[in-house]
Amino acid sequence: MVSMLVAAPAGAAPQVAQSPDPKLTVTDVVLGRTSVAVSGLNRVAVPVTVKAGYNSDDPSDAGTLLNVFLKRTAGIGAVPLMIAGHLTRTAGTLKNGTWTGTVDVPSTANGTFRVVGVLPGATLDGSDGSMTSETPFNGPSIAVTGLHQPKLGVSVIPRVVPFGSGFTVKAAIYDSTTGKPYASRILLQIQNDNLCIEYDAGSKYTDRSGILLASFPAAAADYLTCVRVRGKYFDTLGTGWFVLRPGIVSATPSKTSAGIGTIVPVNGSVRGAPAGCPVVLQRLYAGAHWRGVSAATVRASGRFTVNAQPPYAGNVSYRVSLPTCDRFQAGVSKTFVIRGI
Repeated sequence: MVSMLVAAPAGAAPQVAQSPDPKLTVTDVVLGRTSVAVSGLNRVAVPVTVKAGYNSDDPSDAGTLLNVFLKRTAGIGAVPLMIAGHLTRTAGTLKNGTWTGTVDVPSTANGTFRVVGVLPGATLDGSDGSMTSETPFNGPSIAVTGLHQPKLGVSVIPRVVPFGSGFTVKAAIYDSTTGKPYASRILLQIQNDNLCIEYDAGSKYTDRSGILLASFPAAAADYLTCVRVRGKYFDTLGTGWFVLRPGIVSATPSKTSAGIGTIVPVNGSVRGAPAGCPVVLQRLYAGAHWRGVSAATVRASGRFTVNAQPPYAGNVSYRVSLPTCDRFQAGVSKTFVIRGI
């Protein structure tokens, strides 16, 4: 089984939102069930009914859809948010009507969810330029029992991606209870950059062992990469990460000789510009031991400056070390010499 990387809880894509739509008034939300048990990759459709009014005389608003948001209030599962999407008006008028639909509950919900708001419209991720958020509504709850929940395992090939090189992602989905694949082809998304948060990015089938591979060009290595299991209107499982990078450090002293005790700035850079990461100037001591003598942090440009100070007459060997920092692996510069005079 491939190894797990940085986990990112599954859920709906973040909305570009500021405030609720002033035209929408919600008077009641009813869930068709108060509890449900879901196993494996199945989803159970739970009826949702909304009584609301949309205060508009514009004929183009006659088909306004409603979306109900349910957030986790208890329990542990991969899904923090469920959405009953695209509810249609089935009774009454636009200004005083009833909207109905379903929320498709996955096993990865596994906990208690409460209705927290209602959003009008067909788009849930803000990609239509909408600046409205859901209208708050303190609604009913549903308790979800998830059985044989799916789990993702992900590996990147190569594990540390060189600059200028592409990479391959191997994703596996399996039963967290048995540790075995589901023995069926499953739709997964292995995506990069904005396709990790957009509403839907297109899925592909795994093999019957639950394995899917996808390759990415070198340009993708500095953006978020993810594996998603899409449900209806929200992800039922997901994980995201930035690929590991080698620590490539270069450093050059501003002088190759200086008086004993004189401060000599050493300028350098770290490939990939890991801003905020520490770098340490090390000096070679007797017995071939390297010890830190000065430190700095990498700037947004990827550059840094540390200070050397020759302690005695003669050649003094230095190098700059980058400890492992976030996704950047440890690395050291070439050794350089400053002659103390």
